[in-house]
Amino acid sequence: MNRYPKVTIITPCLNSEDTIHQTIESVLRQTYTNIEYIIIDGKSTDNTINIIKEYIPLFRGKLRFISEKDSGIYEAMNKGIRMSTGSLIGIINSDDFYDNNAVENIVLHMTDDKYQVLYGYCRLMSGNRITGIVKYRHEDLKNGMIPHPTCFVTRKAYQDFGLFLRSFNIVSDYEFMIRLYDSKKVVFTQIKEIIANFRTGGTSCNMKRRKLEDICVKYHYKWISFGDFLKSIAEIYFLKDYR
Repeated sequence: MNRYPKVTIITPCLNSEDTIHQTIESVLRQTYTNIEYIIIDGKSTDNTINIIKEYIPLFRGKLRFISEKDSGIYEAMNKGIRMSTGSLIGIINSDDFYDNNAVENIVLHMTDDKYQVLYGYCRLMSGNRITGIVKYRHEDLKNGMIPHPTCFVTRKAYQDFGLFLRSFNIVSDYEFMIRLYDSKKVVFTQIKEIIANFRTGGTSCNMKRRKLEDICVKYHYKWISFGDFLKSIAEIYFLKDYR
């Protein structure tokens, strides 16, 4: 296999002036250098675009961005994937950031398999405070998503299994990983190192909406019965614990 493959990193963003500096810096500081960086902006109205433009010269031709209206984060991700040219693709949102050796750690664990998902540990952040580390494994996908900011997927997997479904607002990344796992054709590799840092408090933390979409995905793939599906719906709507 190519021991120095091109890696595409995609950042979707919208009005991210408070955090996108750190996201871009984390890509710029990677110890692995064969990277192309694509930023998909949803027509920001704050200072986000000006911040992005400041960094273009520093990437020396490796940074591209577009700014146009879209229907949400998954459409932005799909745009970035279609623009990409790397054989391995990672997605880091504009309020998250990589550790400096993230991409190097990922590439070191690549194999010759055409369908791969490589991922690692994710540090949880509340502001500048560390609140935990997520170490979910792909074998436990039935219980929840592996940390998507750490995931790198081979280009061939996107080409042959499809992109993110825009019918979900929060869990399309979860559906995508289940789609790959359920195929039994994709090799998942967990790297026992911190790859990315995730800031809590965004749209993905809307618990009630996430739970609804989550059980719809699980029922679609027959990971839960119809009875459990109905029971979960009832719990979400009637139990006070779900907000």
